[in-house]
Amino acid sequence: MARNLQDTTSKVLDADTILQHARPLTNQQAHEIQPFGHVIRMPIALDEAVCQESVENLNQILVDTIALRDLYRKHHWQVGGPTFYQLHLLFDKHYEEQDKLVDLIAERIQLLGGVTIAMAHDVAERTLVPRPPKGREPVPVQISRLLHAHEIVLKEARTMARLAAEHGDDATNDVLVSEVIRTNELQVWFVAEHVVDEPVVRAE
Repeated sequence: MARNLQDTTSKVLDADTILQHARPLTNQQAHEIQPFGHVIRMPIALDEAVCQESVENLNQILVDTIALRDLYRKHHWQVGGPTFYQLHLLFDKHYEEQDKLVDLIAERIQLLGGVTIAMAHDVAERTLVPRPPKGREPVPVQISRLLHAHEIVLKEARTMARLAAEHGDDATNDVLVSEVIRTNELQVWFVAEHVVDEPVVRAE
């Protein structure tokens, strides 16, 4: 009888020990492993100074792309009027495309040894895209905001692509030209056509 009780106690203790390994370790804190603004050397055959410059430039593109992406989401939710259905779908499509750009730019920053800007309050501090009001705006104003944001991103992307090419950072140049610039140009075309003042039913 005593032996059976001892075996049972041993099994309970063993289970408690096992559960310790399965229990989540919450409320952990530690120092940052890499401070923002500092670049670590990556074995990618690029000078550290070149990586530093590309990281700084890409972080600006990143925050403005995040702001543009979220502007599309806001307008996707708040759009109204007779073109609601088509713009609701178009804005959602553009949001998804901008979200892919956000991930692509952020991964390029990390690959270069940098640290990405990631949180909303940091984006709000650094973006050049004007902040819209919280309320709903008319469709032409929504589109004007989007076109202005696109132009901000395109202007800086062209400048930064040239700098990356001059300094031998071909992959960053490729990301900016093949992905950021081409995607934004195409989206501008699709959005801008919605504010062309053309007759709908009868030609003038």
